[in-house]
Amino acid sequence: MFAVVRTGGKQYRVAAGDKIVVEKLDGEAGSSVTLGDVLLAGEGSELKPVDGLTVSAEIVAQAKGEKVIVFKKRRRHNYRRKNGHRQQHTILKIVAIGAAEEKKATKAKAKKTADAPAPEAAAEAPAAEA
Repeated sequence: MFAVVRTGGKQYRVAAGDKIVVEKLDGEAGSSVTLGDVLLAGEGSELKPVDGLTVSAEIVAQAKGEKVIVFKKRRRHNYRRKNGHRQQHTILKIVAIGAAEEKKATKAKAKKTADAPAPEAAAEAPAAEA
């Protein structure tokens, strides 16, 4: 299964087990991140609905990108400026697509059935009050 997610103003096509480099996200190496902005999901050539779908990922490392040299010059004005910049990146490993929502749904369903009284007990309760 694959998904297209948006983070840091860019879009990435991901599948379980992929490693991607995105704009810096908060978190330490080893912590998990949930990417909720899923634009498209599918398996093979079939597309699936993306309502409530999330992508869970693990932070592998916080890193810096390649150095970019910024050089400004104005001819015949003795104006030269040289600057460098290294962009902050986060390396993510995609753990699962949509698994977080499924786990939450099963936990909520199990909790509902445990909290709700049995239908027979509910029918007997009004008779006991009367």
